[in-house]
Amino acid sequence: MSVLEQKIAKAAENANNKQSKRSQFAGGAGSPATEKKELFRFESPPNRKEILNFTNQLSIMIRAGISLQESLESIGSQTEKVKFKVIILDLKARIEAGESFSQALRAYPDVFSNLYMNMVAAAEISGSLSNMLLKLAEYLDQEAETRSQVVGAMVYPLIIAGMAVVTVLFMLVFVLPRFLLVFAGNEDMLPAPTKIIMAVSTGFRSYWYIIIPSVAGAFFGFATFIKTVLGRKWWDATKLRLPLLKTLCRCLYITRGLHTMGVLTNAGVSILDTIAITAQVSGNVLFEAMWNGVHEAVRQGKKIAPSLASYGLLPGGVIQMIQSGEESGSLGEVLGDVAEFYSRELRTVIKMVTSMIEPIMIIFMGLLVGFIAMSVILPIFKMSSLVTK
Repeated sequence: MSVLEQKIAKAAENANNKQSKRSQFAGGAGSPATEKKELFRFESPPNRKEILNFTNQLSIMIRAGISLQESLESIGSQTEKVKFKVIILDLKARIEAGESFSQALRAYPDVFSNLYMNMVAAAEISGSLSNMLLKLAEYLDQEAETRSQVVGAMVYPLIIAGMAVVTVLFMLVFVLPRFLLVFAGNEDMLPAPTKIIMAVSTGFRSYWYIIIPSVAGAFFGFATFIKTVLGRKWWDATKLRLPLLKTLCRCLYITRGLHTMGVLTNAGVSILDTIAITAQVSGNVLFEAMWNGVHEAVRQGKKIAPSLASYGLLPGGVIQMIQSGEESGSLGEVLGDVAEFYSRELRTVIKMVTSMIEPIMIIFMGLLVGFIAMSVILPIFKMSSLVTK
């Protein structure tokens, strides 16, 4: 059981203890309480969309003049997911026990990010919780939109690649073996492409029980490798070097980092905490190392822009704008403008990458199917010419 699940279970146990008499009455076999307990056991933790909906609802209710405790009580009672309901009601209980909202959120670091907790803490100091929650909701919504755009750009190529693999396997396993029976006994007369296709088809049908586990093991091994420290560093560096992927990834990391930094700076979070959180949400080991290095440089009294320039990961124009924002005292506004520009740039890059991947995949499929068709047609022409002679 994870730390988060232990905390949720403890909070649920505390809630049950407060209603022990009712629990004893309703907790028999087949009762709603038993069914709710089983549902709680197999539920997943709150996802990004649920956190976004929670933040939107809380912002609206607080703006309407409803107290924080009443808002949490109302949202918790309407939440369908049992785990999230327990978390929300536990937040309310902690606030009633004397904790601030940000302190209560820190009990669930796996649900609420450091950015979320620090922005709430800054709002508590400035007394603008509803406005800050609205900014948080906008930030989470934009992050979800960006993630959806990137995932959507990858869906079509994956579908085309999957169809290509299925089509080729179907032809190799079911179509070609029966068709090539016509050439049985004349293998020496067949052209090289046909011999290659026959060898591949025979090999796959004879050793499929070795090939399929080997391919699956290779994918599993790669997925496991990139989760290690060395593997993630290699993969994150590779993504910044691949021809089509590097532009997309660079725009994504710049947009995410500067947007996060701008939101936190405008929220009044200290610059050191802002840079530390930006490093955590960067999504790339190299960018994370850059922001951590900038954090250490700023802690020693240096400026942000020169520290960023030493890593070479951000364009010179971005660094110049950050430098002007530092000198003019409007860093938060500058970061917001740059993040907005790169957000539009990211959408353009996604369209460009998608439009380039589509013809590449079509050409690849055409060459593959064309090679198979040529392998079948060539021996027919050759045999017909021999018969004519």
